[in-house]
Amino acid sequence: MREESLILVNEKDEVTGFGEKIDVHRKGLLHRAFSILIVNTQNELLLQKRADEKYHSAGLWANACCSHPLKGEETAAAAHRRLQEELGFDCSLEFAFKFIYRADFDNGLTEHELDHVFTGRYDGPVYPDPAEISEVKWIRAADLANSLSREPEAYAAWFRIIMERAGELKF
Repeated sequence: MREESLILVNEKDEVTGFGEKIDVHRKGLLHRAFSILIVNTQNELLLQKRADEKYHSAGLWANACCSHPLKGEETAAAAHRRLQEELGFDCSLEFAFKFIYRADFDNGLTEHELDHVFTGRYDGPVYPDPAEISEVKWIRAADLANSLSREPEAYAAWFRIIMERAGELKF
């Protein structure tokens, strides 16, 4: 994992400091993150399967893109940067909501994030970075809901929370 300085925050999303990515996840410190949901004109949601080499949640399905803004970077700018880096495209994004969650993993790492959720529409080609993503697919809401209820363990913790709140999203 390359060294990245993440933005530590309190529950009001106020900056409290900075920390190196791996250290922040070892200590379970609350930090700023973002998740992006992309829908096409057929109202299908773009999912990514996290690469097997990821430091946590490897091989799990998640939203199109998720990451962390870095020290000195605005969250919306980071979302556009990572969308391009991970999926090879960019599109207009709208802020939807934010939430805090904590997930402890079996490798000693903890995600404790204040996650900013963005939504966007896109119909063009997708070019996933194989270091980040092993597979992508477009899925209809009903099929996703069925899959989430049948096998929730196939999905990343934050994505399950986002989908619980999907009624609040505006596409």
